[in-house]
Amino acid sequence: MKKVFNKIVLVAAILAFATVACKKGSTVTPPPVYFMGGDEVGRPGIATVFVTTAFKDSFNATIPSVMAPIYQPRFQAQLMALNPGYTTNALGLSASAFTGVLATDVLNVAASGATTYGTLTGRGLSDDVIHTSLTLIFGGPDGTSNPGLNDDHVPANDKPFLSSFPYLANPW
Repeated sequence: MKKVFNKIVLVAAILAFATVACKKGSTVTPPPVYFMGGDEVGRPGIATVFVTTAFKDSFNATIPSVMAPIYQPRFQAQLMALNPGYTTNALGLSASAFTGVLATDVLNVAASGATTYGTLTGRGLSDDVIHTSLTLIFGGPDGTSNPGLNDDHVPANDKPFLSSFPYLANPW
């Protein structure tokens, strides 16, 4: 009964806010909403690799606008522990620049041009994010260094994606 009551109160609050915010000439701006309490997963696998267990909860509760200054040094230390020979990656990013991008756990979106995980400008459904991440971490400036580490050796999804919504492949 309590859960039903809480849902009714939540729906009523949302409707009340929407009514006020949608009135002509309204200057009410909704507050930013952040997902808290779980992995934001802007970039799959990044938190798994770069955030140590001691910082998982705080990382997932940190708003994206302040993630980089807090976590970039930790990400860089982890990157250098994983790949002590890291200089730049296939995108030309130094260790500090690359980990600065990764420490903000959001998925960027290209305002123009291609949206692809390979250039960290978004993500297409068929983008191989794990392969790309490994290549950027271990592949060096031309993406071919450390061949045993820069590829997950999974060539494609096990079933083709659909050409219309919901786009995801049907389950087995």
